[in-house]
Amino acid sequence: MDGEPLTLVPGQTLAAALVASGRVAWRTTRGGQRPRGVFCGIGVCYDCLLTVDGKRGQRACLVQARPGMAVATGEGDDG
Repeated sequence: MDGEPLTLVPGQTLAAALVASGRVAWRTTRGGQRPRGVFCGIGVCYDCLLTVDGKRGQRACLVQARPGMAVATGEGDDG
């Protein structure tokens, strides 16, 4: 994640791996710089967006974590 390794458990989503590592917010909104992370956990709210392997706007609660992924936060990016 952003160049730092992240411990993964097989079958875990990126959101679950991030929360398990103690990271509950990984982006902010453009308006007001409010922190965002996992909220609904089922892919409805779009608060947990990340860039995964170069593809922007991926919901961390729906993407299964796997070794070797390039994951970047979307600081200041509403998707």
